[in-house]
Amino acid sequence: MRLLLVHPSALMYSEIFLRLEPLGLERVAGAARDAGHEVRVVDLQVLGRRRLHQEVRSFRPEALGISLNYLANIPEAIELAAGVKRAVPGCFVFLGGHSVSFVAEEVLEQAEGAVDAVVRGEGEPAVAPLLAAVRDGGLSQVPGVVTADGRGPAPLMLHGIDSPAPARDLMRNRRRYFIGELDPCASIEFTRGCPWDCSFCSAWTFYGRSYRKASPEAAAAELASVREPNVFIVDDVAFIRPEHGDAIAAEVERRRIRKRYYLETRSDVLLRHPEVFERWARLGLRYMFLGMEAIDAEGLELFRKRVSPDENLRALETARRLGIQVAVNLIVDPAWDEEHFRAVREFALAVPEIVHFTVMTPYPGTEIWHTESRRLTTRDYRLFDIQHAVVPTALPLERFYEELVRTQAVINRKHLGLRTAYGAARVLGRNLLHGQTNFARMLWKFNRVYNPRRQIADHRMPVRYELPLPQRLDVADRRLLYVHTRGAAPGAPDPRVTE
Repeated sequence: MRLLLVHPSALMYSEIFLRLEPLGLERVAGAARDAGHEVRVVDLQVLGRRRLHQEVRSFRPEALGISLNYLANIPEAIELAAGVKRAVPGCFVFLGGHSVSFVAEEVLEQAEGAVDAVVRGEGEPAVAPLLAAVRDGGLSQVPGVVTADGRGPAPLMLHGIDSPAPARDLMRNRRRYFIGELDPCASIEFTRGCPWDCSFCSAWTFYGRSYRKASPEAAAAELASVREPNVFIVDDVAFIRPEHGDAIAAEVERRRIRKRYYLETRSDVLLRHPEVFERWARLGLRYMFLGMEAIDAEGLELFRKRVSPDENLRALETARRLGIQVAVNLIVDPAWDEEHFRAVREFALAVPEIVHFTVMTPYPGTEIWHTESRRLTTRDYRLFDIQHAVVPTALPLERFYEELVRTQAVINRKHLGLRTAYGAARVLGRNLLHGQTNFARMLWKFNRVYNPRRQIADHRMPVRYELPLPQRLDVADRRLLYVHTRGAAPGAPDPRVTE
């Protein structure tokens, strides 16, 4: 079967700081190709709509899959689906990915026939049975599949993540993927899942708090096959198990792989196992993302981070000692007033680390989606991108965005302005020498991308597709939030579906 897979366009945040390789979509492509299907991939982060239209006309796909890891891309995906249906009548269109897994039925209804199915849960074990059912029948029995007729059996979960191998060879314009100065940058997965349960996050609800590891041999072999000199390790929390991080490091050393790395982890993990991160620093670990989320104990308790402000500060000191540059994320609560914004700006200017800001957003799949008492002020999917306020703000909305952008401008002054460009001349020169312009371009884009007028204007866009209203749940039983229910037998009905 001819399968075309599509990743939607980049979001606001990706216009400046990063543009990541769609590793999940590549793995789904690999699984479909392993099953004997002819597969092509179009990533609209790096290719234009014109290329997609050309691919549809020339390839004439029998099935189209669109990746929806981000809620904000849902309206675009529905429109793409409708366009392909018109161009190729009879093409089977399905959506899959993290975010759409939590709103599958609602999106199917909103698509009004342009989408035939939504795949809930992990895509790798679902794509081959789905395509077989499209060809031979039995769609309602495919695990994880939702159609207009209802849900099929519970989604399947991979037992291990060594396979399928990502189909990196299907990607075009790979040199457009980057994160900060790591330009170009590929992505790799050493582990999948997160055992923590932060209230604002849906990673643990998606995977049912499971945690799976790639074998050190497979991880190193895949790393050796990556052509890019820079690699982003996409794990939700890197090196939770120090013995696993050490085992991969040993394989990397044995194979003499030399890359520069960027990863994400937690402050408490870094403090418990600094020797693992020190070893990886010798192997090329240059950047680390720490989701501090708040600078005070009250904020950390609200988000259930299970770390203290003191631990966060000690983690920063540890990373500095190891020579690893840290990017810190803080969550902006719409309830902040001017004084709170001022205090956060002072913190951001006082530390040498890169400080990023994201707006607290109750997403479907998160605990706060069901428990947040403040009413949503909008249900426009496009505004659920962690850069817009979707619940009431203590300040007038215009004033909130002025304070937010003023606070975000700290990043610009510290790390992205002209002064930094002069200091980063060596990095810029090296990248430009190799034809890489992503890092250079982002240095001057901040004021064009981030400004209060643009964000206010976004709220005034006509709205056609809206998020469903949140359903209040008693989340004492956390399993009610899970997409994947561990222990479910293949083919078993989803225990959360009521007749």
